[in-house]
Amino acid sequence: MVYGEYPIVRLRRLRRTSLIRDLVADVCIRVEKLIMPIFVKEGIENPEEIESMPGQYRWPLNDKLIKFIDDCYTHNIRNFIIFGIPKHKDSIGSEAYSSDGIVQKTVKILRETFSDKILIITDLCLCQYTDHGHCGIVRQGRYGPYIDNDDTLKIYAKIAISHAEAGTDIVAPSGMMDGQVRAIREALDNAGFRDVAIMSYSVKYASSFYGPFREAAYSAPRFGDRKTYQMDYRNIHEALREVALDIEEGADIVMVKPALAYLDIIKLVKTHFPYIPLAAYNVSGEYAMVKAAAKMGWIDEKSIIIEILTAIFRAGADMVITYHAREVVDILH
Repeated sequence: MVYGEYPIVRLRRLRRTSLIRDLVADVCIRVEKLIMPIFVKEGIENPEEIESMPGQYRWPLNDKLIKFIDDCYTHNIRNFIIFGIPKHKDSIGSEAYSSDGIVQKTVKILRETFSDKILIITDLCLCQYTDHGHCGIVRQGRYGPYIDNDDTLKIYAKIAISHAEAGTDIVAPSGMMDGQVRAIREALDNAGFRDVAIMSYSVKYASSFYGPFREAAYSAPRFGDRKTYQMDYRNIHEALREVALDIEEGADIVMVKPALAYLDIIKLVKTHFPYIPLAAYNVSGEYAMVKAAAKMGWIDEKSIIIEILTAIFRAGADMVITYHAREVVDILH
């Protein structure tokens, strides 16, 4: 049909059936691109459901964790990032780099059980391990307590080596200390772990979306906040400086965190640095909001999970860390 001088352009032809829509879709979610976060808690025998994150658990280091990982593996989830919750905390987070620490023991057991069938990423930070809850070494200064960036780097280097010795594939420094990638890369190389990769939390904003995670990992700061080292969410182009520095220092993968409220930052980073793999962290607060709204019957949970992840990939992420990973498998099938 022609109206006036011009025929109607029928773009709807490519939307007519689900098969056609799938065929021409620009973005497709692949399970291989998802990373499942795992909390492992020292000293428990049974999984503890995390109140603020329904469906997520603090796992004991026993056969129950192995069965869960095996279930994920059976459903094609092969990528995991490990967060440890220790029994003991102190001012320097010494359990974070102990060869007998909870993350180190977890990695050893997973490696022994699954060999190279799964990809193991280990979060590298101090907030779960320090009694003050900050991501670095706290000193007293003229104007009160502050984070000693350079002394913290020495601890990060020790943590990286301990994770590598345990058998991790990738270390993921999340503390937002200046120079952390260089310090970790040099430490790993000097210790003979040149093949261990670094996924840097390059663009990590000081965000309120981390609340449920801090409850899950008992990692909320006991005083102050983290705004002196995590990024100000009002800033845009500072993200490019952070990514450029991390690439120069030796990062193999860079990350934007959080994801859903920072799609513009994901797009900006991918546009300026298309050659480096980009991860995005679909964080605990984003997960909790979906669960809360679904519980009230306000949303179609399955549809919105897929829509959110599609948006993150569409913005430019190459991989996504998400608590929805196991659910996504069932939804897609």
